[in-house]
Amino acid sequence: MSRAFVNEDAAGPDDAPRFILPAPDDPAYDAAAALAMLEGARAGHTREAEEATGYRWGDAALAGHIERMLEQELLRPADERDRRLIQVARRYLRAVS
Repeated sequence: MSRAFVNEDAAGPDDAPRFILPAPDDPAYDAAAALAMLEGARAGHTREAEEATGYRWGDAALAGHIERMLEQELLRPADERDRRLIQVARRYLRAVS
């Protein structure tokens, strides 16, 4: 096969993101799950974040945590804000059902 058709940089199954989460019964689990959802969405791995956390994109159970993260980011000076985090947090909140 011609090298023109070989993508040596293609992501394989071992390249899936790994989300470090506390035990589901840990009081900090939902906050960690909310962060994992945003980080997954930021990197284009929303489905993997959903599978890791057990939550679906737009789940109302995480909305309060997402709102707090968005508010904290918006309190930063404009030139230090993480625009991608703001974008995915707002998208999550629009999807809340």
